[in-house]
Amino acid sequence: MNTRPTRRRATGAAALASPVASPQPASPPHWAALTALGIVYGDLGTSPLYTLQAVVQATGGRFTAESALGVLSLIVWTLIITISIKYCQFVMRADNRGEGGILALMSLVGANSLRGKTRWLTAMGLLGAALIYGDGVITPAISVLSALEGVKVVTSALTPFVMPMAVGILLFLFAAQHFGTAKIGAAFGPIMLIWFLVIAALGLTGVLRHPGVLLAIDPRHAIGFLARSGGMGFLVLGGVFLCITGGEALYADMGHIGKGPIRLSWYAIVLPSLLLSYAGQTGLLMEKGTILGNPFFQLAPHWAIYPLVALATVATVIASQAIITGSFSMTRQAMQLGWLPAVNIRQTSDKIYGQIYVPVVNWLMMAATVGITVAFRTSDHLAGAYGTAVSTTMLLTTGLLFTAMLKVWRWPILTASLVAGVFLIVDLGFFSANLLKIADGGWLPLTLGLAVFLVMAIWRSGIDSVRTRLIKTTEAPRRFMADLKAGRIPRVDGTAVFLTRSERNIPQLLIEHVRHMGALHRNVLALTVIFDETPRVAANQHCGVEALGDGLWRATVRFGFVEIPDLFTALKELRGMGASFDLAGAIYFATRDLVTPRATDPFLLRVRVSLFAFLYRNAVKVVDRFGLPPKNVVEIARQIEI
Repeated sequence: MNTRPTRRRATGAAALASPVASPQPASPPHWAALTALGIVYGDLGTSPLYTLQAVVQATGGRFTAESALGVLSLIVWTLIITISIKYCQFVMRADNRGEGGILALMSLVGANSLRGKTRWLTAMGLLGAALIYGDGVITPAISVLSALEGVKVVTSALTPFVMPMAVGILLFLFAAQHFGTAKIGAAFGPIMLIWFLVIAALGLTGVLRHPGVLLAIDPRHAIGFLARSGGMGFLVLGGVFLCITGGEALYADMGHIGKGPIRLSWYAIVLPSLLLSYAGQTGLLMEKGTILGNPFFQLAPHWAIYPLVALATVATVIASQAIITGSFSMTRQAMQLGWLPAVNIRQTSDKIYGQIYVPVVNWLMMAATVGITVAFRTSDHLAGAYGTAVSTTMLLTTGLLFTAMLKVWRWPILTASLVAGVFLIVDLGFFSANLLKIADGGWLPLTLGLAVFLVMAIWRSGIDSVRTRLIKTTEAPRRFMADLKAGRIPRVDGTAVFLTRSERNIPQLLIEHVRHMGALHRNVLALTVIFDETPRVAANQHCGVEALGDGLWRATVRFGFVEIPDLFTALKELRGMGASFDLAGAIYFATRDLVTPRATDPFLLRVRVSLFAFLYRNAVKVVDRFGLPPKNVVEIARQIEI
């Protein structure tokens, strides 16, 4: 109903226990680390399928021993600087009460408005979040295509069937989302553990044949390669960047898994496995000198290709699942922070709050992902479209992290500038390299992200305009209260709850109800729901109730932006309003406003208002969003010009 920053303690009646499903009890570190392999590292873990393939495409498949070492050195230091240091040691430290993700970081630095001093920080956070959607529709397509294309190493006869098979797998994946991941999620970790052990073993065989690849740990090979390669080095840098796509998941999933298990699984399993895989593939490049196709599958013996393709396909499905569920979680955060219209969200687990299903996001992503798969057909073609959105998001994350260093951690500006400056140089390098991909498909995720960003901006602007309009038209409540106390308003038995965005004691909806109906229930509660800019609200701050007199009460219920707003459950636990106040059998009144543009406004403004009106009209109803009993809800339509 309303979204704004607040830290005040609610006043009034007894506090309300948190009416939301809570996270699972903390698992032992080793089990949580195993879970992290399936939930967090699917995308990063499957990047060896297409990273060096993209590099081969950029170089034409020709390598010298020195150039191969230079590429591997770039990959090694990219993983160390960006993932091991930036994300594991710094970004994950910037948690918002345990929650991560760029929207949580945006809220942490006090930015949640496109007006005022923080508007640029807000724009950075929103654009970064919007671009994740653009990346999310490409990740499943390129991952599944890369896995299935491994059969080309054995035979070309199956090549025409790769794209149709990928489409079939993706359709099944998205169609299965409504079942939830509670049952299959337990298998994700062990499967990904097998995947990491297999790619490490394959990589080790290549390292043993060419131990000289270990020299790539010297960063001078990376610097020398970039210095000698000129423009081609820039193209290679765009391919190298693919080794860290999925890095944002470490931060975004921190609230589900915890910092410790994510770091443990990275340093103990994921990083060594990735380094061995890339080193083994580099040994193959040094051995052949000229290579065509995907070096990942060429590293495996022929008898292992089909089992490896099967395992890779399962691993890429897990990676796709992670980005899909991540998009669901981000949608809920954006919605409850007031940046997206309310949509239907289904909780698929009664134990794990993060397991949700958002139908409209699922089907839109499915349509976009399948369309991209059919249009691009191969992972080679998709590699050009992949990375632009992720590199932009990582750059924006660095900007917000710098702000957190100054405002939250209170670091000296020199220290913050030095640390953030190192990350910024790396991010700008990859961002610039990925800009070269725009003509080859990089425009696609950027366009999708920009479209989502515009929807977010239009939605917030429209909601603010509606709220301003209602405040201007609100009648003074003093006369209403005088009439109520004087007995000039007839009372009828029963309890009524008026849901309102206004935080005034007497909302306009209540006054209009009396004016039209000529009577008022004997017990009345004016209720406002507020979503705070914190992930969760403490149990003793969830609800506050204030008596206004003559059977009239004012209540505010607060939820965090990751909580499930089960309002009916919350109201059932309210205390202090008397035995006659029957909230279980109450009638709930809410508005269903019809927004229209003013005919005198400029054309572009009327178009923007019309788009907002479409979103507003199709937003989920309060009966669905807040878990209210449908038979007890009355929605009142009002026409509002903005």
